[in-house]
Amino acid sequence: MIPVVAQPEPANFDASVRSKGLKYLKKKGFSLGEPLPPKADIPPYWRECLTDLHHSYAGICAYLGVYFERVMGAGSVDHFIAKSTHAGLAYEWSNYRLACSTMNSRKGAANDVLDPFCLAPDLFRLQLSTGHIYPNPKLAAKARRLVEDTIERLRLDDQQCRELRVNWYQDYLEHGLPSDYLKKKSPFVWHEANRQGLL
Repeated sequence: MIPVVAQPEPANFDASVRSKGLKYLKKKGFSLGEPLPPKADIPPYWRECLTDLHHSYAGICAYLGVYFERVMGAGSVDHFIAKSTHAGLAYEWSNYRLACSTMNSRKGAANDVLDPFCLAPDLFRLQLSTGHIYPNPKLAAKARRLVEDTIERLRLDDQQCRELRVNWYQDYLEHGLPSDYLKKKSPFVWHEANRQGLL
C-alpha cells in the first residue's frame, strides 16, 4: 500500500447518490450516526458513482496499489467505515475507496485496516524479486503492528498478490517498459523500485 490522495466528489454525486440515499434512510427511520439495524438492506446507490470513482483514482485499487480495468467489472466501492456500523456514511464520497473486488471482499466490515487516505509514507516495504510485502523494519512497535494487521486482514502477502507484483516488475525489466508506464499500472511496485534507485 501507498498513500492515496483524496479526490473531490463529482458534481453529480449529491443528486445521484447522497440525496437518494439519505432520503431512503430517513424514510426508514434509520439514524445517520448509528449502525444499521441487523439485516437491514439499503439501496446500493453508491454503485452509481463507480465509474467516477474509477476515473478519479486512475483505476488504482487503494489497497493493492495496482491498476484494474473498469470494463472487466473487477472494481467496487469500498466503504472504509463500514455502512453497517455508520448508516450515514453509506452514501458519502469521502468514505469511499476504490477497491478491486477481491480486496473489498477481504476487508469486509473490518476496522483494523489502515486508511490509504491517511497513510504515512514508507510504512510498507516490498521485495521486488519475490513480491513479498512487509512492514518497514524501522517502524516503532505500534506502527509495525498496524501494518502487520493490514497485511494479514487483506492477505496482501498471499501467493497471488506476490505473483502480481513480481510479474509487473519482471515485465518492466524484460520488456523495457517506461518507468511512467509502471507508475501508472503498478504504482506500489514503482514506488518501491524508485525508492531503491532501480528506475
